[in-house]
Amino acid sequence: MKTFYKVFLVLFIIFIAINVYALDWRSDLFDEDNIKHVFSLAAGILGLIVVFILNSWSKLAERK
Repeated sequence: MKTFYKVFLVLFIIFIAINVYALDWRSDLFDEDNIKHVFSLAAGILGLIVVFILNSWSKLAERK
């Protein structure tokens, strides 16, 4: 994995960890206070998926 992808991997993991920590586990997941953290968490997970897809595409491009 290239350094460029590693940097974003670490940033998204930290982003996800902060949002998991910020969730109020006593209230409903889709409560008014939690919904912004849920959307941020989903964006972080989506970012992780995109990083792995881009890394896989770069590996495929190197093989050809």
